[in-house]
Amino acid sequence: MSGRTIAIGDIHGCSKALSRLIEEIQPTADDMIVTLGDYVDRGPDSRGVIDEMLELIDRCELSPLLGNHEQMLLDAFGSEEVLTFWQGVGGDETLASYGGSLDQIPPHHNVFFRGLHRHYETDTHFFVHANYDAELSLQQQPDHLLLWEHIVHTRPGRHAFGKIAVVGHTPQGSGEVLDMDYVICIDTYCVGGAALDVDSGQLWQANRDGELRS
Repeated sequence: MSGRTIAIGDIHGCSKALSRLIEEIQPTADDMIVTLGDYVDRGPDSRGVIDEMLELIDRCELSPLLGNHEQMLLDAFGSEEVLTFWQGVGGDETLASYGGSLDQIPPHHNVFFRGLHRHYETDTHFFVHANYDAELSLQQQPDHLLLWEHIVHTRPGRHAFGKIAVVGHTPQGSGEVLDMDYVICIDTYCVGGAALDVDSGQLWQANRDGELRS
């Protein structure tokens, strides 16, 4: 691929932030955008975020990863207990954006949720939502690490195959990207959304109102 590889961190229902990031990035058909999961919950417009994601499919290469919040949404379809828990950690906001219930999520949005990937890799980087085991291949990674484990609670080592990890999930209250040399975390939670060109290092950030951070 001759284009850029750009990772976008946790958006959490902030459609204005995502729209502004895409406006600034101006993706082309040669670019690969890897979104790190957690598109839904907490923010005011999860439905709008998914609409934006679906539009990206026609503009560039897209590899959307599964986050723990999408996993909760999917599990909520079959469990009242999970539904109640999910509603308390941001699911209420997501349901409100869809009109109030899981049954009102459009079929094409459900197809998107069910088709999310667990990981993505290039020649130099690999991308997961949350964390990883440095000794296991990406195909062998357990879900509790990929989706749930914060890197500040279980700090991973450099992966055995030597590539740089790009992750989200662990919110950086400073608003700054956490760069640990072999792990880069771009969940700049207090800003709203961050995108990183992993080869050039160019960074874009926007808050939930769609305002760029200088």
